[in-house]
Amino acid sequence: MEATVRSLEDCPLFNAGRGAVFTHDGHHEMDAAIMDGATRRAGAVAGVRTVQNPIQAARLVMEATEHVLLAYPGADELAREHGLPLQPPAYFFTQQRFDQLQEAIAAGRVQLDHAAATAPVPDPNWKKGTVGAVARDVRGHLAAATSTGGMTNKRYSRIGDAPLIGAGTWADEQCAVSCTGHGEFFIRAVVGHDIACLMAYKGLSLAEACRVVVHDKLAPVGGEGGLIAVDAAGQLVLPFNSEGMYRASRNAAGEEVVEIY
Repeated sequence: MEATVRSLEDCPLFNAGRGAVFTHDGHHEMDAAIMDGATRRAGAVAGVRTVQNPIQAARLVMEATEHVLLAYPGADELAREHGLPLQPPAYFFTQQRFDQLQEAIAAGRVQLDHAAATAPVPDPNWKKGTVGAVARDVRGHLAAATSTGGMTNKRYSRIGDAPLIGAGTWADEQCAVSCTGHGEFFIRAVVGHDIACLMAYKGLSLAEACRVVVHDKLAPVGGEGGLIAVDAAGQLVLPFNSEGMYRASRNAAGEEVVEIY
């Protein structure tokens, strides 16, 4: 999970790591989390500014500390002490994200990545936001990881759902979930853990539990977004209630799917 998310963080097209969006003050505050379903161990970082790959820092929190969630500046200091790659602000600069900030400031709004789809001339490249991965290994163990730069033009050290275990990231013995969307709604709905609870307490399948949460609980209250999930049997579910969600999967049979809408 770490390697998969790290490769996406290194790609400037996505809102994570190198392609993270700008805050109102013109810098980057990145969040990430990783969770091992077999042991329930988890690690997360919030608001890191210099860590090249926030997901590495999240795993470091999980494996090298007794904590689950560390925030800036302490999370950056931990990464520095353990020799993780750090980068200056220029590394995270992309012209597209800077232009996106100027537009958001001019409009006086905090903007999700996929909000650009409502622009007068939609750009098909805008829907490349938060990154995440879920997987089942050969023993049936599950894991999830999520990384994001958050919302364009965010202020006051805002933190979304991605680094919050049980909200934007979750893994246990029955499912692994990674979310993307309007984080405030995903936090209030405790999306990842709610899916696990629906499976455990109501006996729902992964597909039905995800449908209930994404379409019946989130959508009616304005919780735009989606998630990727896998269960212990290797069943994959990738639901969303937004216009599109860049997603890809491969099952145990080697069948691959890459989709947007």
